[in-house]
Amino acid sequence: MDTTSLFKYFPELSDKQKEQYNQLKDLYLDWNSKINVISRKDMEHFYEHHVLHSLAIAKYYELLPGMKVMDLGTGGGFPGIPLAIMFPQTEFYLIDGTGKKIKVVNAVKEAIGLENVVAEQKRAEEVKDKFDVITGRAVMTLPEIANLAGNKLRIRGDEEAGGIIYLKGGDLTEEFKALNRYWKYKKAIISKWFKEEYFIEKYVIHLF
Repeated sequence: MDTTSLFKYFPELSDKQKEQYNQLKDLYLDWNSKINVISRKDMEHFYEHHVLHSLAIAKYYELLPGMKVMDLGTGGGFPGIPLAIMFPQTEFYLIDGTGKKIKVVNAVKEAIGLENVVAEQKRAEEVKDKFDVITGRAVMTLPEIANLAGNKLRIRGDEEAGGIIYLKGGDLTEEFKALNRYWKYKKAIISKWFKEEYFIEKYVIHLF
């Protein structure tokens, strides 16, 4: 997949946004040669597996101007960087426990001129702020992310106000069963938006 295919899913993008997405692959290729943030084999599918996958959240939920979003365990900046390009009026806080990954995130942010992103090496337990939305990608089980991030949400129990919006795949039956009964959830199938085979059995999970 190249950006031409990516842009077909998002016809409303501005020229600036298109240019920012266009720059991403070369930036990550360059940084990946110094610091391994994305598996080298996976770089062949960069726009499909990383950028478009991240943007499934944008298809599911519109992040509004002024909202505060924390991307927990952002790694090299996913889903945070693609979402920050998509929603330039939303504030993004990207954290990861690995300093070299945050170094890459900050370098990419500067290179493409993203002004709505702050990225820090930090653990979730150290974060004191509250957020409208917390995002992440398959780093933990749903009960783990709920327990870790639930007290970082401004509002609980209102799906329109935000919550934890998480990218996961496979059979999640046991994870849903293990959630604290106070959590409500929705599961959206990514393949209803994106037709690539990669997205079969991949989901946007919304905990609120």
